[in-house]
Amino acid sequence: MDEQLATELALLKELGFTHLDVHSRGAESVSDEDQRALLEQMAGVARACEKCRLAKTRTNVVYGVGNPNADLMFIGEAPGRDEDLKGEPFVGRAGQLLTDIIKAMKLTRDDVYIANVIKCRPPENRNPEADELDECRPFIRRQIEIIKPKVIVTLGKFALQSLMQRGYAITGARGQWLEYNGVKVMPTYHPAYLLRNPAAKKDVWADMKKVMAELSSASAETSAP
Repeated sequence: MDEQLATELALLKELGFTHLDVHSRGAESVSDEDQRALLEQMAGVARACEKCRLAKTRTNVVYGVGNPNADLMFIGEAPGRDEDLKGEPFVGRAGQLLTDIIKAMKLTRDDVYIANVIKCRPPENRNPEADELDECRPFIRRQIEIIKPKVIVTLGKFALQSLMQRGYAITGARGQWLEYNGVKVMPTYHPAYLLRNPAAKKDVWADMKKVMAELSSASAETSAP
């Protein structure tokens, strides 16, 4: 067992999560109900978490929402004010734009899974600190393990850098395929950035077309005799 995994397992055990029912990507499929139960179990662990300073100022833990067996997973940075109040990711103006992007892909929010690398709102929507990202990272990794998406779209630099643990520049990485534990990763701009820079919407749509092509190809391979 590598040191990083051992550290993350120790954190989950400290938080009270003592049973890890991990299914490999090649394993027999698990029902949506079972997947949802696993995610809810981890959400309960997150709601009890007080490992960083954000626990003192949050209203709600914003764990994730959507299809527990989704082929496509969107990962953002952190909850904002609206998300903190509602306990659901991407429900403000940026969230509406993300919903519009998903609809343009001929999908709904119920078809995909949406989460953030940080589960609690940073005060005044400041950027997350390095130690906060470190403490929260086991949760997003566990979500990915449970959901087993075919494609992950990271939204903005903090989501990309925290998931990959590399100092990627979003302008350089955007639109380029990366890989996380065997899952294809497409970095793109955060919807909040698009609200400030509408001209960048064409870049995001170009990225989403690559995602749609990859999902179509993966689906064809899965259904082939």
